[in-house]
Amino acid sequence: MRLPFLTALLIACSLPLQAADWRSARPTADNFTDARDAVVTAIENRGLVINYTGRIGEMLERTAGDLGATRRVYRHAEVIEFCSASLSRQMVEADPQDIVNCPFTIAVYTLAEAPGGTWIAYRKPGGKSAVALEKLLRDIVDEAAR
Repeated sequence: MRLPFLTALLIACSLPLQAADWRSARPTADNFTDARDAVVTAIENRGLVINYTGRIGEMLERTAGDLGATRRVYRHAEVIEFCSASLSRQMVEADPQDIVNCPFTIAVYTLAEAPGGTWIAYRKPGGKSAVALEKLLRDIVDEAAR
């Protein structure tokens, strides 16, 4: 009788940990603009080019009324998209299915309910190229969050 209960308890306790396994989010003391600029600089310091900056926070604010949403989630939120030709080539040669890891993205955001802190986050990649790609993303975030 105890074994099923203990098994269920262990599974329930591990769910919050599993829920965040797919992402890495790091707080920084910088304001949003400084944190975003630090991420851009860290990307460019590696000779990488930014393809696109998604202004997700602005889009959510702009469309809130149309969706009947009243809660403001972010004060600021942007997703920076970039790529590395050499790493992308290595990734797809190792496994053509790893194309799903392209392009690379890092999010920078402040929460509306906690405007004093800024977060820098990324999705943890999968596949054969996960280790190399996550190292790149982690190094960029580490440099930006200093």
